[in-house]
Amino acid sequence: MKKPSVVAILLGCSFVASLLLLTGGKASPEPGGETLWPTRGWTQATPASVGLNETALQALDKEIAGGKFYLIDSFTVFRCGKKVFERKYAHDYANIYGKQAKEKGPLNARLTGRYNYFDLEWHPYFHGSDLHTMQSVSKTVTSVIIGIARTRGDFKAGLDTPVLHYFDVAKVKNVDDRKRRITLRDVLTMTTGLEWNEQAVSYDDPRSDSSLMEATDDWVQYVIDKPMAEAPGKKFNYSSGATELLAYIFQKETGQDIDNYGQKYLFEPLGIQHHWKRTYSGVVDTEGGLYLNPDDLAKIGYLYLNDGKWEGKQRVSADWVKASLTPFIGVQPGLEYGYKWWLYDRKDSKELVWMALGFGGQRLMVFPDEQMIAVLTGWDILGEKREGEDIVARVLGAVQTKNCGGAGQ
Repeated sequence: MKKPSVVAILLGCSFVASLLLLTGGKASPEPGGETLWPTRGWTQATPASVGLNETALQALDKEIAGGKFYLIDSFTVFRCGKKVFERKYAHDYANIYGKQAKEKGPLNARLTGRYNYFDLEWHPYFHGSDLHTMQSVSKTVTSVIIGIARTRGDFKAGLDTPVLHYFDVAKVKNVDDRKRRITLRDVLTMTTGLEWNEQAVSYDDPRSDSSLMEATDDWVQYVIDKPMAEAPGKKFNYSSGATELLAYIFQKETGQDIDNYGQKYLFEPLGIQHHWKRTYSGVVDTEGGLYLNPDDLAKIGYLYLNDGKWEGKQRVSADWVKASLTPFIGVQPGLEYGYKWWLYDRKDSKELVWMALGFGGQRLMVFPDEQMIAVLTGWDILGEKREGEDIVARVLGAVQTKNCGGAGQ
């Protein structure tokens, strides 16, 4: 699961719009040109040392803690390779969602287990740990792992490979010429052309294809059997199911499980702790099952800020990073989509803002011009509140300098 809501997208856009008024230009590198690598933990620094106003951040923190905004679980800011502000917020989710946890519905189709979105053992934290559900941020990480496999030569198929190449067509429903033309690139860019109802409804709506898929035993079959609505590659239609196909395709193409592969070539090298849920048939839940803590989520953004390099090694090719962050299809004015990345056009810069967004309030926002990363986690699953849009403007109100030095530099 799940896509970010329209409000979530607007939140990211509000963040960027405020940035245009407050900052600009490329951040200066760390003095001496040294890149800081947070493999064993982020270097701690004060906001002032990287040109942020700590008093402004503390004022925002006070309002978040006081309940002014939506259900935020954590708020962390990183700049110039350092963690400079971090806060966590406790919520009584047993009380907030206690009634829903016992009622069967689209977000709780089986009443118990890992796909009861009101079950405290699973959401928002994994079994009481600090690993927070990422929801659709999982899609972005899936794209990163595919890029790593292509860089290493383990995922050899080109992006124009037809998706049905990986299926026994005789066992797939609603096959027509359009379905035969769906490619891997179409899956990566949410342009499959499959009939899919996810953008227009909420996840607690019984018409949501995402929730209907998650209630079945075989998610991959549910997705590939859907009829076509239009030609592939032409129109953006957000589909969690499309990304779930990638877990199956990755196994077929490489002969390896995408979670195990990710552990070896992404999570372990970057020092990332994680858990990744699986579907009822045992397929990795690439559309929404990943759990990370905020510090480790920020490492994904930092990897791409460094063109796919980590500790001097090219983990994912610079070409894949560039292609992923190049707009492929328009979503709405000023907002486009790449290979599982949301891309916001700043208008004042050739650089785009890169975002990974997830249901409930998950946010990874990367600003390459400023060498800045902001991470939010939350669990507002019955309607993210518009008050949250003000948070990003308040954060950016703390920005005092364009570069990595402190105020006055």
